[in-house]
Amino acid sequence: MANTYLTPTAVTREALRILHQQANFIGSINRQYDDSFAKSGAKIGDSLKIRLPNEYTVRTGRTLDVQDFTETSVTLQIATQKGVDLNFTSADLTLSLDDFSKRILDPAISVLVASVESDALNMRKDVNQQANNTAAAITFANVLGGKRKLDDSLAPPGERTALLSSNDSVSLVDALKGLFQDSGSVAKQYKEGMMGRTAGFDFMQNTHLGNQTRGDGASYVVNDTVASGDSEVTIGTGTGTINIGEIVTFAGCNAVHPETKADLGYLKQFVVTATLTAAGALSISPAITTTGPRQNCSAIPTNTGAVTIVGTASTNYGQSMVYHKDAFAFATADLVMPSGVDFAKREVLDGISMRVVRQYDINNDAFPCRLDILYGYKTLRAQLACRLANLAG
Repeated sequence: MANTYLTPTAVTREALRILHQQANFIGSINRQYDDSFAKSGAKIGDSLKIRLPNEYTVRTGRTLDVQDFTETSVTLQIATQKGVDLNFTSADLTLSLDDFSKRILDPAISVLVASVESDALNMRKDVNQQANNTAAAITFANVLGGKRKLDDSLAPPGERTALLSSNDSVSLVDALKGLFQDSGSVAKQYKEGMMGRTAGFDFMQNTHLGNQTRGDGASYVVNDTVASGDSEVTIGTGTGTINIGEIVTFAGCNAVHPETKADLGYLKQFVVTATLTAAGALSISPAITTTGPRQNCSAIPTNTGAVTIVGTASTNYGQSMVYHKDAFAFATADLVMPSGVDFAKREVLDGISMRVVRQYDINNDAFPCRLDILYGYKTLRAQLACRLANLAG
């Protein structure tokens, strides 16, 4: 085919098309903030404050009970630049776009996607809810356990995804293949890595979820008078390490309904936000809140009560995840276009902005080329997600 197909626009769009097909996690979460950075050089700066919904308590009776409210926000920062660098010859430019894509672009973009997806999936460690099945392979009941967590957290029923690790998909998909019958979803299996839809979830597979390492922490108890609003709990008596990302519960501290604040009858789950190697201050998220509109648990943890750490000590367990789109956000920014090069082009596909810059190397009759993405991500509302903990593959 003639090399007229290999225009800067064609090359950039083809690179984005490949990325779009393979990035199923960042494609299934909130992308509405890309437009905020879609200015030359990201002129709004590298950070965007995202306002979270206000919460209120309900009055009973005739007496006015005015409540103050404090708006809360999280900051989405665009601070990570990643790319792949290529070097192709004049002869390579005589290839058709399809051949060029298969030989040169596809392997390069695949590596870039893997790195960006793996980076963004670190957000799973922000998720404090978990449906536990750490000693056995994933089951459909495990997925439904995650669905219950989302339902109890009032996650909207639409735009939910079940992202399965490779090991979990092998265990689960064959048993459920009779449920995945929608013809549109079958087509998406090949285009976007989607396996089907059932139980209110779009099922996808992702190889970058990884495992959670369970430390050797054991026999810890609360050694603290905890106050509402605390995000640290002093623990003592026990020994061993509790790793970042592990899920813990405290005796006497149950989850509550987000609106009515009624006790849900099971222990509130918290995620460890900093590794603890011995008795001391255990950092957790969310903060323990027992009063007011943001109340998330029935009572403060019982002093001297047990600290339960999910899983078997010193073992790994697999991680899949169910989530609503608004649990997480991912955004890219438009990188500055350089001048004085062979070509430079920036294209956007479904909010993903990529820049391609190519220069001619006269000494070697070659064209060094770089593809770059400037991006950031943030967990917006961890309560709209739930990890699925299963036997590691």
